[in-house]
Amino acid sequence: MSIAANCRLQTFHGSKASMNDNDFLQQLGQHIDHCSRTGRSVQIEGGGSKHFYGGPLAGEIVSMRAFSGILEYEPTELVITAKAGTLLSEIEATVASQRQMLAFEPPRFGKNSTLGGVIASGLAGPRRATHGGVRDFVLGTTLMDGRGQVLHFGGTVMKNVAGYDVSRLLAGSMGCMGLLLDVSVKVLPIAPMETTLRFEMSQEKFIAQFNHWLGDPLPISASHWHAGQAFLRLSGAQAAVNEAVKKLSGEVLSEEAASALWNSLRDQTHPFFNWTGDLYRLSLPATTEPVASEFETLLEWAGSQRWLRAPADSNPIKIQAMANTLNGHATLYHTPTPAKRAFAFTSPAPALKSIQQKLKLEFDPAGIFNPGRMAPIF
Repeated sequence: MSIAANCRLQTFHGSKASMNDNDFLQQLGQHIDHCSRTGRSVQIEGGGSKHFYGGPLAGEIVSMRAFSGILEYEPTELVITAKAGTLLSEIEATVASQRQMLAFEPPRFGKNSTLGGVIASGLAGPRRATHGGVRDFVLGTTLMDGRGQVLHFGGTVMKNVAGYDVSRLLAGSMGCMGLLLDVSVKVLPIAPMETTLRFEMSQEKFIAQFNHWLGDPLPISASHWHAGQAFLRLSGAQAAVNEAVKKLSGEVLSEEAASALWNSLRDQTHPFFNWTGDLYRLSLPATTEPVASEFETLLEWAGSQRWLRAPADSNPIKIQAMANTLNGHATLYHTPTPAKRAFAFTSPAPALKSIQQKLKLEFDPAGIFNPGRMAPIF
């Protein structure tokens, strides 16, 4: 049995659940430093809701679930700071009480989803195309590096974030750069009104029509197409939404039906995602014509995000190469074949890969954090 496999049977929680933050961080730092010096791999875990995503899991589990709690929330400043193990549901309930939201709509894969996992995975929901992704909302982070040192990056207001921003680079890094301790994220007000319209149209028409609408001054906050049905969500002031509804026509969904639809896309409980084969996520220029017609497809973000259902014997390298020729990239998002997880991500361009590897070497010189989770990069 390998060192990684052997360590996988152990979990770091700290010596006592009731210890204070300083004691926890001191023990954690000593533990990480020891792992680095002895070459023991570490698997960082929050709620464990995203174990399916990325490369294969390896290493001793370091659980951050007990390191939780909201540190600061300033509704007037539109920023919340919380420890990495804080439940996403707690974050959302807190900001919703002030009619605010996490505008990138991170997937809620279960009640145990944590803020650290949200940032590390970099996954965003339906509002991503119009409001920005996870990286766009990260203001500051506290990180433990591979030497057990605690490092602080960024700030808590937008004006303090400039230049080479390490905090934002951590979004989507799958925990490979270091161990997130706390995060400051920007929140936005909930729109006064939301309405969802439904249309019947082909995939080709959806791509052309919805990209045209994105060029108009319309309060669009989400778009979706599947199996001949297209949906457009409008969010904003009542007058602006009502005017857009008149201009676009379309069938108005009930509030209940609209909420169920967008939540099913955000949390990937939509029937499309109930698939036992390989599931690919493609990021393409929004105006790209339909691709891979042999696979059932679901589109979001006016066509810039496309999901493909492929059989379990699909070739990820072939599909990633196809996306690359279209000036995009493909991720093997979920597969029933463990060996294929090593091909989850596309290797970036040489210049970008070199930068990422230099950062990895700086923050995790022994390479202990989540090894292989972002293969083939590191």
